[in-house]
Amino acid sequence: MAITVESFFDPETFTYSYVVADQATSAAVIIDPVLDFDPASGRVSTTSADAISAYVERESLNVAWILDTHVHADHLSAMAIMRERHGGKTGIGTRVTEVQSIFAEMFNAREMARDGSQFDRRLNDDDELVFGESVVRVIETPGHTPACVTYVIDEAAFVGDTLFMPDYGTARTDFPGGDAGDLYGSIQRILDLPGETTLYLCHDYGSDTRPAFHNVTSVHEERAGNVQVGGGVELDAFVAERRCRDAGLAAPKLLLPSIQFNIRAGHFPPPEDNGTRYLKIPVRSA
Repeated sequence: MAITVESFFDPETFTYSYVVADQATSAAVIIDPVLDFDPASGRVSTTSADAISAYVERESLNVAWILDTHVHADHLSAMAIMRERHGGKTGIGTRVTEVQSIFAEMFNAREMARDGSQFDRRLNDDDELVFGESVVRVIETPGHTPACVTYVIDEAAFVGDTLFMPDYGTARTDFPGGDAGDLYGSIQRILDLPGETTLYLCHDYGSDTRPAFHNVTSVHEERAGNVQVGGGVELDAFVAERRCRDAGLAAPKLLLPSIQFNIRAGHFPPPEDNGTRYLKIPVRSA
């Protein structure tokens, strides 16, 4: 079994998307595709999605699956556009229903089904998805959100927001449904993979000592050098440090539009009686 992995970087949201292709059959999986959105104007564009589509078409790939690692809170998912353009089925972690319930209530989205039916498949721990001669194995890795999953393909793992580069650390856990203790357990599952496993990250933001962006690390590198969990950090110490760090973080710029869109599998809310679709902003008192 042999795969190729092509990375796509969106500098506006610091997001990496991936196309994983089975070399023997040209079957492919798209992971965490980005739809561009300008919150000031409410305009959607497809520059990031177009780059993925151009690659899929140039390489004559047959898309079997479009997968999100979780309900993203910092960018809109292009999974629906990818499905429309290239076929394939959409998938996300089975606990997406918990995320839908939380945020449908927050946005008073009474019309929205909260059973995950917007996605073609809700994925459980140890599920396997076949594409060509290759297989995606699903590992549930909650903590950042309840529905986070990692996709293991051959000797590669696509970890979403669960881990970052070793010098940056781990995912935040202060979103509704997030839990630092759960995140710690999920990270241990990833670090239990063989040391040579390549980890493909969903984000990188650089650092003071590393201004260039990187999206690839390994289990061995994370075990040894991750600033929050490397070197055998214990659960209580991690949870205390993670909660302290979360307390100082600002909300992502695209949090509110992203959540409303992504819990619907890459679709806007239905149009209102004037034919226009709207995203809501809950107003909170000081």
